[in-house]
Amino acid sequence: MSQTANAAQAVGSPLSAAGSSSTSSVPASDQPKTGSDAAATSNAAPNAAQAAGNGNGNGNGNGNGPRPRAARPTLDPAWTVDDSNVLYNVRGWGKGFFDVNRKGHVVVRPTKEPAREIDLLDVVLGLRERGLRTPVLLHFSDLLQRRLLDIRDAFEGAIKDNGYRGRYLAVFPIKVNQQRRVVEEIRDYGRDHGYGLEVGSKPELLAVMGMTTETPDRLIICNGFKEDRYIEFVTLAAKLGRTIIPVIENLTELRLIVRYAEQYGIRPRIGVRVNLSTPGAGRWRHSSGIKAKFGLSLSEVLEVLDFLKSRGMQDCLQLLHCHMGSQIHDIRQVNSGVNELARIYVELAKAGAGMRYLDVGGGMGIDYDGSQTNFEFSTNYTLQEYASNIVYKIMSVCDEEGVDHPTIVTESGRAMVAQQSVLVFDVLGANRLDRFQVPTTLEAEFGADAEIPRPVIDLWEAYSMVSERRLLECYHDALQARDEALSLFSVGYMSLKERALVERLFWATCAKIRDKCREMPSIPEELQDLESAVSDTYFCNLSIFQSLPDIWAISQLFPIVPIHRLDEKPTRKATLADLTCDSDGKIDRFVDDHDIKKTLELHELREGEEYFIGAFLVGAYQETLGDLHNLFGDTHVAHVRLDENNQWWIDEIVEGDSVREVLHYVQYDATRLAMDVRKEVERAVRSKAMTAAESHQLVKAYEAGLAGYTYLECESHLD
Repeated sequence: MSQTANAAQAVGSPLSAAGSSSTSSVPASDQPKTGSDAAATSNAAPNAAQAAGNGNGNGNGNGNGPRPRAARPTLDPAWTVDDSNVLYNVRGWGKGFFDVNRKGHVVVRPTKEPAREIDLLDVVLGLRERGLRTPVLLHFSDLLQRRLLDIRDAFEGAIKDNGYRGRYLAVFPIKVNQQRRVVEEIRDYGRDHGYGLEVGSKPELLAVMGMTTETPDRLIICNGFKEDRYIEFVTLAAKLGRTIIPVIENLTELRLIVRYAEQYGIRPRIGVRVNLSTPGAGRWRHSSGIKAKFGLSLSEVLEVLDFLKSRGMQDCLQLLHCHMGSQIHDIRQVNSGVNELARIYVELAKAGAGMRYLDVGGGMGIDYDGSQTNFEFSTNYTLQEYASNIVYKIMSVCDEEGVDHPTIVTESGRAMVAQQSVLVFDVLGANRLDRFQVPTTLEAEFGADAEIPRPVIDLWEAYSMVSERRLLECYHDALQARDEALSLFSVGYMSLKERALVERLFWATCAKIRDKCREMPSIPEELQDLESAVSDTYFCNLSIFQSLPDIWAISQLFPIVPIHRLDEKPTRKATLADLTCDSDGKIDRFVDDHDIKKTLELHELREGEEYFIGAFLVGAYQETLGDLHNLFGDTHVAHVRLDENNQWWIDEIVEGDSVREVLHYVQYDATRLAMDVRKEVERAVRSKAMTAAESHQLVKAYEAGLAGYTYLECESHLD
């Protein structure tokens, strides 16, 4: 099915007739651009095309971007960047890391300091000059470092404030973002701050073992189901002196751990995951509790302790772990879960286990909509409150039972890495249902003596009579007239031209009713979905399935905002459609201050000028979960840093998949394909269907296509 057809079906459904390779250390420029410079820039900033043509202080002046326009359209003087900031709630979900500068561009502040910022449009245009087109995933290494420090500081502050006598260690579950560079940065940034790593499979374990050879004291938590080889690797790592703790998920694993420990002569550190009775919260609430996929019941935990005692190894049981859920939005669930876990911990310690670590698992959420509310895409707590509650709850229970304070361990991967990634993509074009022109009179359309079908007359009258007082009447008349017209067309009593006019009149009537509704203090219930039904569809150069799979799979919300032109008032409302030939390849749910809206406010597209949109807080899960739907591969990835002079530079570029690479993933031999095309071309030359020069051009284009990006690379999308 074509993408355009899918889009039209999506927007029309509420009103259907039936009810129906790497480069390192690349400097961005010789001229630093500071936050104060950006703040001093006028609101009437050059647009994207002018920035590309004129230079912008970051080496982006080669003119390789979209062609410039002679003049900027008149802006709404009443609209400011502050209005855009409020509309998209950038400061709400940005948490100091994102804002809008005076030019109307979204900026990243990796250290939360207003004077240290990176203009996203500058980065995109700078990458364009380096031969990398959107879509592109931007990683901000300095932001990741700051986020890790914020988490550590929150817990260290809570420990100091409460007089807690234990330590805090964070481990990063690499399943959240397994990209080598991200894991390496967490490893390096966390070297002096107690950051460890968590693995959930044998491949992840082998990767982490090889990455931590110089830091044997770094905590490694091993979760997930384990077999002999997995346990043997863990045992040998412990033999090397690594601080590695396998967490028992079933009793079979316990016997394997003890067997290999005896075989290699070590005293292992052992952890156990317990299923709490405290119910989870949010979208993943069913991943915790007594029916959870992983973990032991309390009876099984006691069996583990008895088994170890029978072998004189009870001191090896050192860690208690649980999984309370992911993206927990309600702090009360955290408090209840930690309290129950701490109670189990002290009982095990009093029963003779050598308890040292209390691992509360993951679950710390991200405020995706910026509302800081008890909403599944938000959190009703701050980082500091989360840390303080955990420390206080554990301390209170331990003090009450006279048990030493344990080392607190968290595995909040989403909270560590979500904010450091931004996906930027360009808009290819738009489908607008309110673009239809209506004839001044029906006679002008059909002629004075023509017999006009009754449904056409009814639609014309409905369109002509639209007023605030008659909105519902005109809407009902338009629906009925369109249904009658479709019936007449299906039995051959209406021409194609007449059917097309019906379509134009119907959507023009809906648009006119919509415009009237915008002026009303309250809208009739039946018309409340009209805004989204008549909204635009903006076609975007990306694959939802590859780069934002959680939108498709679990209806996740991410903040999505134009990265420029925010000094202009957006005049369109739209849903977003991707490149895939799949009706699910769309975004029609957007964050809206602890609610969900069906359309996104966007700007009118301008001929010859590119329009860039960013999806924010996408650093958790999306990259590894992405698939190759329609063989759209990984996007380009750029790791961006900010130096001491407030100048952004590209630390590393990982080019996206080529067509040849994605074909190889699904077992095509690109070399053989090219050879077969060459043979066909030679046959065409021999039969005089093609000249030799034409054959050379085709082969050259084919081979270039195999080496090229899987996404669209046209110079101008909006002509």
